[in-house]
Amino acid sequence: MRSKDDDRARTALAALALLWAGMAIGVAWIATPVKFAAPSLTMAVALEVGRVTFHLFSRIEWGLTAVLALLVLAARPGRVLIVIAALVAALVVATAVALLPALDARAALVIAGRVPPPSHLHHLYMAAEAIKLCLLLALAALAIRQPKGERQ
Repeated sequence: MRSKDDDRARTALAALALLWAGMAIGVAWIATPVKFAAPSLTMAVALEVGRVTFHLFSRIEWGLTAVLALLVLAARPGRVLIVIAALVAALVVATAVALLPALDARAALVIAGRVPPPSHLHHLYMAAEAIKLCLLLALAALAIRQPKGERQ
């Protein structure tokens, strides 16, 4: 049986997931494509701005992941929400550890005036962001909709 504290924690969990989803949409799906469409920005400048933006956002996501873990512990959700939260955390780690350094190296080559070899890294990053966005929205919906007293 869930307590009022569990319900408050679930509400906070949903709010965090929605806030995070909004930030991800703003950074990855709005600001980044618009930056590359700006006619006065060179590719090198756009890439440098992108590197700074995504590194800051990555640090913010580490903080959000920590808060997510605390809220999951406080909300005492069922397995489905725990798995979704764990998948979000795994994507944050994988992106920060594997994708961002590799994308940085490619950006550094372009900034230095060199042409990097073809790669699917940007597609992998976009896929990871899309999956994370879907997981965050599912997390919010499930945290809000789960009936009182019912654990999945």
